Amino acid sequence: MRTSARAMATGVIVAGVATALVIGNPLTASAASYPSDTTKPDLVSLLSGYDAFWKSSGVNDLHGTVVDPATLAKNDELTSWINQNATKAQQFTALQDSEYNNATNTAYDQSFTVAQGLGDALEKIYVDGRTNGDLPLTSALINSSNGTTGAYVSTGDAKAHFSYPRPYLPGATTATLPAGDDQTGCAPATVNASSVTPNRVGKAWASADGTLDITRVAPQTDTTKEFSPNDVVLDAGYGTKGICTGGSYPSGHTTTAYQAGITLATLVPELAPEILARTSENGNDRIVLGVHYPLDIMGGRIDGEAALAARWSDTQYRTQVLEPARAELTAYLESKCGDTLANCIAAEKPYENDPYGGKAIPGGTSQIVTDRASAVKVYHERLDYGFAATGTTGLAPSVPTGAENLLLTAFPTLTDAQRTSVLAQTEIASGDPLDQSGSASGSWERLDLAAATSATVAVADDGSVKVVATGGQASVLSAHLTAPNGTSVQAGSSLALAGTGFTAGESYRVVLHSDPVVVGTLTPDASGAVTGSVVIPAGTAAGSHTIDVVDASGASVLTDPLAITVTAAPAAAGGTGTGTGTSPVATGIHLPVVSG
Repeated sequence: MRTSARAMATGVIVAGVATALVIGNPLTASAASYPSDTTKPDLVSLLSGYDAFWKSSGVNDLHGTVVDPATLAKNDELTSWINQNATKAQQFTALQDSEYNNATNTAYDQSFTVAQGLGDALEKIYVDGRTNGDLPLTSALINSSNGTTGAYVSTGDAKAHFSYPRPYLPGATTATLPAGDDQTGCAPATVNASSVTPNRVGKAWASADGTLDITRVAPQTDTTKEFSPNDVVLDAGYGTKGICTGGSYPSGHTTTAYQAGITLATLVPELAPEILARTSENGNDRIVLGVHYPLDIMGGRIDGEAALAARWSDTQYRTQVLEPARAELTAYLESKCGDTLANCIAAEKPYENDPYGGKAIPGGTSQIVTDRASAVKVYHERLDYGFAATGTTGLAPSVPTGAENLLLTAFPTLTDAQRTSVLAQTEIASGDPLDQSGSASGSWERLDLAAATSATVAVADDGSVKVVATGGQASVLSAHLTAPNGTSVQAGSSLALAGTGFTAGESYRVVLHSDPVVVGTLTPDASGAVTGSVVIPAGTAAGSHTIDVVDASGASVLTDPLAITVTAAPAAAGGTGTGTGTSPVATGIHLPVVSG
């Protein structure tokens, strides 16, 4: 068992939480003298796109009018499917992700569970540090109950404003509650989903009375000691008044998860995509439990993004709170791991997840995470859960002001304008539910932070940036490649190349795309410049292609793709060509791991 200054005697610890925590609204963080303390985002305005689907009665009674039946029906279908098809292991994880710490700090919260994104070894170090009190700055920042980012905003007002009934509530006013529920506080005569029942009757995912097909996940005791040295009773709280009467939209737990997840991804940008994917799992687990819908999760993500952008845009807060916590955590992880953070990451088992046992979600994938690339893809899929467009498609990027600061630690050498451009180039298309493209606040819905924090970026001479690839390590290309004799070349002939910004003494591969083929190598001189030529294989199809340079392993792209035009070789040509100073490979070596 892990030691802890706060550990209690061995036994089952029941996490007693206030109603505010039960409904996903963490306790307000302690007041501090930072400008962002008084510039919190207005969540009701931020989430107002929901008004296009549902209009509440205005008195916070879970009743109202369905405005967009098709979108809310899709919301129901996905919710029921996810709840019904999650594995037993995922159900247990969902209960863990629903936990909030208690007054005696003998349980845990989402600022612990999102740490699975750190990988198996670093997660254990992080949890030990939090539990043992060795990471006080980090805990004060990220704690989900009173952390200055972890509990920065509350969803109480927004839940009351939109007042949408939770998925598991009965459709009929005469339903019988399960034993153990608060029979008065959750009485179906008033606490029900009757306003949306007409939109559910006759659907495959609802019963005859319009009650959504949802299975409650039974309480369990967490004896794993993964996040706490104590045994902790986990309970989704279906029958508590705080849950049954609390509006479903937006998800308070998801808001808290993203406040913790984006914070941790900022502190450890080397693992940001994995941490963000684990954060998206945390939100998705609210659907697994049947207490929230996908639209609720999307709204919670928007809350977290806007909240953290407000904090990170506060220079005083950033320098006095965030940066010291990052220094503390990085030093602690490296000290306990015994190596550099990069080497520790390379040696551990990364975050993985298979929520549905290989089954594919309706209109989507099985959302299995095995590595960074799949983590980025799963995060991308959960941005909109495959909803049909409800707004205008084809609009220009709409990056909210301040969002660029979410990339400060991932891309510290870029300017604000360049980081904004990275977000613009990686964001999803317009038109999704909750998208507010073109509005004064911009579109938080479209941000794809997993893609942005895994981007390879090239900077042109004029300062403009281009995202070359995503799904790798966040990096800014330092090298530049040109074709001094022109970019048109005949198949089977040599192409002259020149470049700057490389590392002397290294050997680099030149790769022809789109089917990645190594066509030569380049060796820089003492100044980091390269000159030479490579042979374009005789069998290369005529047309447009690109060339880039990768490191010796083939894993890291180092240059912006150089566009070239290949013309057909004469019929009599042998197609071997000659090159100088580059050890060209005339026939090419296929390199499937590289993408440009």
